[in-house]
Amino acid sequence: MTPVELSRTVLRAVRCAVDDGELSVPVPERVVVTEPGPGGCGDFATNVALQLARPAGQPPLRVAEILRPRLAGADGIRDVVVSGPGFLNISLDAQADPVTGLVREIRARGAAYGHGDALAGQVVALRVPYEVRAEVVADAVVRIVRTQGGRATVEHGEPVSLRPVPAPEDPAPLGADAARWALLHPAPHDRPRITADHLVQRESNPLFRVRYAHARIRSLTRNAARLGFTAEPGPVGGSEDTGPGLVGDRGLRPVGASHPGGAGAPAPDAAPGTRGLFTSGIRGPAAPDARRLLTPLADHPRILTAAATHRAPDRLARHLVTLADAALPFLSSVLPRGEEKPSAAHRARLALAEAAGTVLAGGLSLLGIDAPEYL
Repeated sequence: MTPVELSRTVLRAVRCAVDDGELSVPVPERVVVTEPGPGGCGDFATNVALQLARPAGQPPLRVAEILRPRLAGADGIRDVVVSGPGFLNISLDAQADPVTGLVREIRARGAAYGHGDALAGQVVALRVPYEVRAEVVADAVVRIVRTQGGRATVEHGEPVSLRPVPAPEDPAPLGADAARWALLHPAPHDRPRITADHLVQRESNPLFRVRYAHARIRSLTRNAARLGFTAEPGPVGGSEDTGPGLVGDRGLRPVGASHPGGAGAPAPDAAPGTRGLFTSGIRGPAAPDARRLLTPLADHPRILTAAATHRAPDRLARHLVTLADAALPFLSSVLPRGEEKPSAAHRARLALAEAAGTVLAGGLSLLGIDAPEYL
């Protein structure tokens, strides 16, 4: 069961409670499932009871208790526990592995993962001023609207319907990819920074983190082939230490450490200039890192729909940063370490990593930015 499927299961539980007269609320269009927070348990948690409490005119705990038995009886769910003010903590059956289902879906759909029909048949007319940022944003909106079944047209003139804060100077000296990122990553009401910061290869540069994550995943696929195995969706399992890797704001560390050759060894085909680039880190089991990666992967369809509906490519750009920051700590657990032989868990981890790479490449393409094989 993927997080998307689990979200639909929660919605069905709400709908059943409404149909049975136990809740009197409009059924929401969607509910969010995430990792359990502090004090939570299980595989996923949702705050739907808190979301519905006010319109239902009931305490969140009462709403949670109404929904709990309906969720506990659903296929693929082993147990449901209420915690805190009304969070529903959901444990899945062992065979309802969310990683496997989501990875298979992404592999099946490829670059079309997340595409939908939210704007099917709609024509979105964009009128923009003669200004470079407005034109770049409009170009990205055209691409993103197309993913949701709509069609966008771009014209210049008045009245303007798309007017992001203009760039303070010509971004062309940054190069095509960095220039587009500099214009698309900030929210439309924020003034873009046209600086060389977009070109540096370090963790402070979000574009570098996104493109590095993709290049690193492509490197893992090549190195796995050298070791004689390929990706196969399945439980990522395992309790091995992940070794050094990249973990968001806790610091970057040498992501090549999982390769044969020992801790700290760079990837065999690591791009020049990235060897020894990252210097500090932590250790931990592979499975939790995989679960943290699952959330932004599963959220990708919702983000694409929101970016298309609100004409906001910045939402997609920021989502790609979130995905890259979730992927990078996991990547160091993909390949066997030392004398370890490739196992089903390694094949499953490679499949999950490749799924992240597919989403990163697809997202960058929609922004008109190259997803490099090497960086």
